[in-house]
Amino acid sequence: MPSSPSQQERSPAPPPSSSAPLTVGGPYAYYVLTVLFVVYIFNFIDRQILAILLEPIKKDLQISDTALGFLTGFAFAVFYTFAGLPLARLADRWVRRSLIAISLATWSVMTALSGLSRGFTDLALARIGVGIGEAGASPSAHSILSDYFPPEKRATVIAIYASGIYVGVGLGYWLGGWINDAYGWRMAFFVVGLPGLLMALLVRFTVREPVRGMSEHHSPSGQQYSLKEAWQFFTSISAGRYLAFAGGFHAFVSYGLGAWIPAFFVRMHGMTPGELGQWLSWITAIGGGGGTFIGGWIADRWVLTQPLARPYLSLIGVLLAIPTVAASVWIEDTHLALLMYLPASIFSSLWIGPAFATAQDLVPPAMRAMASAVFLFITTIIGMGAGPQTVGILNDWIGTPDAIRYSLLSSATIMNLISAWFFWKVSKTLLSDLRAKERL
Repeated sequence: MPSSPSQQERSPAPPPSSSAPLTVGGPYAYYVLTVLFVVYIFNFIDRQILAILLEPIKKDLQISDTALGFLTGFAFAVFYTFAGLPLARLADRWVRRSLIAISLATWSVMTALSGLSRGFTDLALARIGVGIGEAGASPSAHSILSDYFPPEKRATVIAIYASGIYVGVGLGYWLGGWINDAYGWRMAFFVVGLPGLLMALLVRFTVREPVRGMSEHHSPSGQQYSLKEAWQFFTSISAGRYLAFAGGFHAFVSYGLGAWIPAFFVRMHGMTPGELGQWLSWITAIGGGGGTFIGGWIADRWVLTQPLARPYLSLIGVLLAIPTVAASVWIEDTHLALLMYLPASIFSSLWIGPAFATAQDLVPPAMRAMASAVFLFITTIIGMGAGPQTVGILNDWIGTPDAIRYSLLSSATIMNLISAWFFWKVSKTLLSDLRAKERL
């Protein structure tokens, strides 16, 4: 990552060839949203493709479920979160679009290198590289989109961006399963990793850097915050703390399912990765992507009459996810169990747009990337770090052929209930906490 940005990069301006002024919510803003949406698709293709490949990798490299849980969880999450904090600080000072481009190129190369792994250590190092690369993307993207679009559209816009999660996961399931069945798991990493380099060039040369605070008509004040100040401010606000824990415990379920639901259907229903990938691709893309968009869209309209709409909607989605996830892992009929995963994906994703929009609302413009990084740090350590790892440990500890069913069922139910309680706590302090940034 650049360590000493030039003065020109510190004070970004539109490229000379682009004479049209940047406008809030205009056509170019939607172009930027589209580009960043595609970037997030690449992000989650490369992050989650490992899930559909767990069974062939397990057989080829001869590693346990606990080790697989580490690869899908902590190997990525720890470095993703710790790298995300200083990179977010850089994003609040440097050119965000350039940081996104560099990050995209880095994680794409590391994904491709995963295909060269000779054992557990090689694959773990490659996953660490993917995590470090991806750490620079979302905080920068959240900050850019918050400048390009007005606050009243923030939950919808961030939800559209975040729906790239599920499109990416769905494409990763489909591509990974199909390529694995035809050419082996190593080729899958090569095919999905390398195209990201071209996307990085598109970001660098077509996305223009907006003025910070543009959407709220804030004049750049030159105020900068340290990482420590951003962390202390966000976590000192009750709504900030509760929001992060609510997201973290629900992400525990989402990442645990995302990592292990393919292995569940392979083990319990006898499906091949290729066959399963065809099902999970559209279920995840339509269910998760649709749920994410619907959550943001409803929240931005409901909040006009109910100021607490965002935490309320998140709470509803988390509670409705409990019975639908349970049905998906408990039903014996393969096709019915897969179809039940569709409403589970919808309800599990309603919270994303409202929660990330709330995190942006709680802090001043010059702190937005770092606020997203702090939020992501807590949610990812709890969710992506502990979720897949815990399910893997439970699988080995229970030790029966159907252990994965009980691991997924128990963890999803307990963690979703905890998440729902924290979303309820957010609603109790949100309105007063939104005024805290005025004191800075």
